[in-house]
Order: sequence, then C-alpha cells, then structure tokens
Amino acid sequence: MAEIVMRRGLDTLYAVSLWLAALCLVAIALLVGAQIFGRIVDTVLVRAGMEPVGFVIPSLAEICGYLLAAGSFLALAGTLKAGAHIRVGMVLTHLGPRARQVVETVVFAGAAGLAAYMTWHLGQFAYVSWSFGEVSSGLVPVPLVYPQAAMAVGMAVATVAFIDELVETLRRGRPSFRAGEDAFSHEGEV
Repeated sequence: MAEIVMRRGLDTLYAVSLWLAALCLVAIALLVGAQIFGRIVDTVLVRAGMEPVGFVIPSLAEICGYLLAAGSFLALAGTLKAGAHIRVGMVLTHLGPRARQVVETVVFAGAAGLAAYMTWHLGQFAYVSWSFGEVSSGLVPVPLVYPQAAMAVGMAVATVAFIDELVETLRRGRPSFRAGEDAFSHEGEV
C-alpha cells in the first residue's frame, strides 16, 4: 500500500512539473504571438496611411529566455520517466542482462549525484540573487530569483527522478522506462 501511495505521489510530482514546463512554453508562444500580432497591426495601419500603434512587449527576448530555461529544467524529470531522453545505447545493447543492470545502476547513481550537486548550486544561486535583490538589466527589471528558483526546482525534481530510476533498477533489474524505449526501438519492424 505504501509503495502505491509513493508511486502515485512521484508520478503526480513528475506530471505537475511537466505541466509547469508546458505552461512556460505556452506563455512564450502567447507573448511572441502578441508581439507578432502587434507588428502585423502596425504594418496594416502604415499601409493604410494611418499612424502605427507601436505595440511592443518590453524585454520580450529576455522574458522568453527565462521561460525557456524554466520550462527546460521543469521538463527534465517527466521526460526521463517517459523514456524521452536521448540515451546512447551502443554499449548497453552489447551487454548481457546482468552487466546491463550494473552499468545502468552506476549511471543512475552518478546522474543522481550530479543532479543533486546541480540542485544545490542552483538553489544557492537563486538564494544569492534573492538576498541581494538582483534584477535583470533589461527594460523590465525582472527579479532573477524567479527563473533561477524555477531551474532549481526543476533540477530537484530531476534528482528525485534519477533516484527513483536507481531504486527501480536495483529492485526490478531495469529502468521503468525501458519497456517504452524497447517498443520505440522496434517500431516499424515486421
């Protein structure tokens, strides 16, 4: 029972993280779309001999960059659990089941350690920005703690996902996403 509750909790965490990443991408699309629409309206007005509105979203590129960074980090865990990360399987395909499990265990342990290290330093980075009140240098002074904290949260969730896969590999002998990965690699075969 506890295992089921834990699994549901982790899956919910990964899903929420993916939804937040998707919202970041939707926000980028809406902001860029609004800017493009404003330029189209200005072009039409100028060609009609009227004064352009001059609609501009200040610091658009900067804000979209922050949203892209946040979305990328927030999507890490969900894409790992879905088997959507690019893995180089040239070595793994030539190993027997036991050797493959050992290699995958070592890789997940290393990845979890590296992700934890990155989480710590991204968190420190966000904390320093918050404590000094750092803002971006663009037209719109964006507090840097927000995109940095989103990156730290995304990496923390990725750390949990790597630990989850490490435990899964130790318990079941294979990562949870391998079934989907194997199905994808054999897609199109008769």
